[in-house]
Amino acid sequence: MRKIRVLIAKPGLDGHDRGAKVVARALRDAGMEVIYTGLHQTPEQIVQTAMQEDVDAIGLSCLSGAHDVLFPRVMELVKKNKLNVLVTAGGIIPEEDIPMLKKCGIAAVFGPGTPIEEIVEFHKKHLMKRKGEKS
Repeated sequence: MRKIRVLIAKPGLDGHDRGAKVVARALRDAGMEVIYTGLHQTPEQIVQTAMQEDVDAIGLSCLSGAHDVLFPRVMELVKKNKLNVLVTAGGIIPEEDIPMLKKCGIAAVFGPGTPIEEIVEFHKKHLMKRKGEKS
């Protein structure tokens, strides 16, 4: 069975990626294959990369406040392209924005201070369940 593949993406003009790199490394250390897009990606580029890399999950990170526009656009493209992927989000996201993000299909939102182990365990739990469904 192939490894779980996760795409970590930084949409928009946000230039801070330390948190995304920490999460990417933690997922990799947990045995997942991680593809990191780098900074300044458009939603279209992110979804295109997800399709090309045949990922099981997309992790979005945003610290700039544009999550309320960029994340729903990514989800719109995920649905349009009929991708069966788990999408999670992280960054500086106000509590009041989380219900809207979950309504558009984001499975979980991890804010500042979320233990890395919690993020890894969430991905393992949900992605292993999906991999079982695919088998």
